[in-house]
Amino acid sequence: MAVPTKEIRISRWYFGGIASMCAACCTHPLDLIKVHLQTQLKADLGMAGMAKKLLKSDGFLAFYNGLSASLLRQLTYSTTRFGIYETMKNNFSTPGQPLPFYKSIMFAAVSGAVGGIIGTPADMINVRMQNDVKLAAAQRRNYKHAMDGLVRVYREEGPKRLFSGGAMATVRAVFVTIGQLAFYDQFKLILVNYFNMGDNLGTHFSASISAGAVATLLTQPLDVLKTRLMNNSGEGLGVAVKSLMTVGPSAFFKGFVPAFIRLGPHTILTFVFLEQIRQNFGIVTRVPDNKKQ
Repeated sequence: MAVPTKEIRISRWYFGGIASMCAACCTHPLDLIKVHLQTQLKADLGMAGMAKKLLKSDGFLAFYNGLSASLLRQLTYSTTRFGIYETMKNNFSTPGQPLPFYKSIMFAAVSGAVGGIIGTPADMINVRMQNDVKLAAAQRRNYKHAMDGLVRVYREEGPKRLFSGGAMATVRAVFVTIGQLAFYDQFKLILVNYFNMGDNLGTHFSASISAGAVATLLTQPLDVLKTRLMNNSGEGLGVAVKSLMTVGPSAFFKGFVPAFIRLGPHTILTFVFLEQIRQNFGIVTRVPDNKKQ
């Protein structure tokens, strides 16, 4: 007797990068405000206050400062981590069958580490371009766009400087990838199998906002350190930690609310875009239909 099958679509390796770039266009202003909050020496302003200050001093377009660097970061960092994760999933699991959670974590950790290394130069330029508007005119770097920033850092500060904060960025990438990719798959599996939710927008939204919350919780202290290291010239990890500790442990969670407000929507939009791209342009394959057996 023939085994009943059903048709599914699986993601191509580059879909995650496309989805992440689309999401970045929507959430860039929130990311920029988060960077400004993390780099202020004193916690004088909240999210709304920082947004008002930026709007008043530099206008609406200031919220999209560094967009080219943000897109370049997603093109390098997210394409790499999604690509490796999806490739490992497709090669080390049976299509249509759930991947064990411990394997999802392992695959996400490896993917995040490689993506973090590759994405560090664009990430550093992204932080600098976002932070430029709050500096005095004489101190601004005034990068024309992301590629101009990469070339100038290479020429003026040397190639090693492009990977400033790379270790911290890589560690952060491991945790955020675990929080986003591994936990998204796990939450989606739970919703579909135990709550009888279909593979639809409601499931994608619920799983992604949960994954975004986990990713924010795991990465916020590392994100604060990474931002400090990339934004300052020559400040080492020990100096950055000591500087933050003078303010208190709460300094490591500075900007937590805007970080979640940014990472939550970014995670939701990334996976909503990704699932829509997968469902319309994914690789068609047939798998056993357990419900009809």
